[in-house]
Amino acid sequence: MSPSIRSERKYLEILRILAESHEPLGAKRLSEKMAERGFILSDRAVQYYLQYLDEMGFTEKVGNRGRILTEAGIAESESALVDERIGFIISRLEQLAFRSTFDPATGTGSVAYNLSFVREEDLQAVTAAFDEVATAGYGFLNTYRIVDSDPRIPEGHVGIMTACSVTLDGVLQKMGIPARLEYAGRIAVDENGSAGFLDLLGYRGTSVDPLHLFISAGLTSINRLVTNRAGVGLANVRAVPAAARGRVEEAAGLMTEWGFIFPAGGGIGEFNLPKHPYRLSVVAFSGMNMVGNAIEKGYVIRTDIGAGTIPFERIADATGSR
Repeated sequence: MSPSIRSERKYLEILRILAESHEPLGAKRLSEKMAERGFILSDRAVQYYLQYLDEMGFTEKVGNRGRILTEAGIAESESALVDERIGFIISRLEQLAFRSTFDPATGTGSVAYNLSFVREEDLQAVTAAFDEVATAGYGFLNTYRIVDSDPRIPEGHVGIMTACSVTLDGVLQKMGIPARLEYAGRIAVDENGSAGFLDLLGYRGTSVDPLHLFISAGLTSINRLVTNRAGVGLANVRAVPAAARGRVEEAAGLMTEWGFIFPAGGGIGEFNLPKHPYRLSVVAFSGMNMVGNAIEKGYVIRTDIGAGTIPFERIADATGSR
């Protein structure tokens, strides 16, 4: 990586955003995506950075549609030091939790969401797979939202928004409960409903999202879980003070009334996790179980985990909406 780029994180983030995109991006959209990652830049400021990247040969214009990476830009993005990426995933999710404003007492405010891209011809089958997870009770929220007018959606594709479980972290924090997202894990459920973790990956020591890793490696059996009630799904683990147990139970109970789904016991301290006298583990099923079920069926889906926030009323009871 060139010293000039390494010393300026904003340049690197712009390169990464363009690398993740399937289409050219203009300054306005780049400004919005930079804000999602904690960098507040005006459209004009983004234009300044893009001009420099153009001069370096890392980006190029595609008519009036925006910028794409050149081969040199792709190489520059891929050469970013791994230690610069460690901690990025959890930082992004923590930002998203802070921006979530959902109030389980009233059912109002915003929730964090994941955005999945599916081919138009696969939409019906993919949503059927999502419905299987929601009906069986292994998602995070029992509904999702279909969108096709979002500029992030590639041509020939449709977007599906599913609730992201960091919404729970936002709820707890706004109730005055310090919540720390710790792990993503594979959770095995047997015929009797007993559940325990097979593997855990810490968010703070990885440069990629652990949920993507479990799914892409074929380490889940979500379809078997939703059809036979015994299989391996995905869940997240966060830690809260043990003294907050009553308030966490209250929050989980209220969220359940709005369609959120928790493992037995509200996901509170009932699993094969290390016990601590002053800390309590809180488990929530991942919204990525819906995506994983469809992928296990052979459908190609790309998902941006923690893509943003949306008013709860726009995703609640929104199955089939466009």
